[in-house]
Amino acid sequence: MKNSNGDSLPRLIDEPILMLSALQHYAFCPRQFALIHVEQVWAENRFTAEGNILHERVDSGVAEQRKGTRYERGVLLKSERYKLTGKMDLLEIEQTDPPKYFPVEYKRGKPKVEDWDRIQVCAQALCIEEMRNTQITEGAIWYWEVRKREAVQINDELRASTIFAIENAHTILATGKTPPPTNKVKRCRACSLRDLCEPDTFRKDHSARYINEIFKE
Repeated sequence: MKNSNGDSLPRLIDEPILMLSALQHYAFCPRQFALIHVEQVWAENRFTAEGNILHERVDSGVAEQRKGTRYERGVLLKSERYKLTGKMDLLEIEQTDPPKYFPVEYKRGKPKVEDWDRIQVCAQALCIEEMRNTQITEGAIWYWEVRKREAVQINDELRASTIFAIENAHTILATGKTPPPTNKVKRCRACSLRDLCEPDTFRKDHSARYINEIFKE
């Protein structure tokens, strides 16, 4: 949050805590984020069910050590600075001096052009950096559908996109206002909330704009 001069403002003590997993919802569609995390609505479909099964398998594992690298699963994360909390799938720790931390997120689908999934990994990195006083430059996403990892560069550009998503998601939580449907129509097809969201209906409803125009005149 910034004031009119562009300076960062201190966050309010009672600002809601944002779940790490919610950032992927926001990056995909702010309206989906608000429906889930403000209006508390949810609906399962094949994609969400498969995702739940995948994460149950990942989280059930125990920590292990192999060839100088420790693998910690289901790691709890928290950031006081960004008001984030959640659990990550896998944290790889190279036993160097200092240790090198490498966050890994598991997803049921396949690699995407957009940063929806990468933003979640970057947010995990922000938490780890704060908790363990370190610097993270890279992470990864393992995609179930293609059975391979995609490297994620935790660079300045991704950090900026992630912080932007965090701040805007916090704003939605604070105001309690649900944004209109995304103009990316293709995203709605695979969304489990499509029937509850009714994006086509809201896109066709111009009453709010009509009223605004009346008062503007």
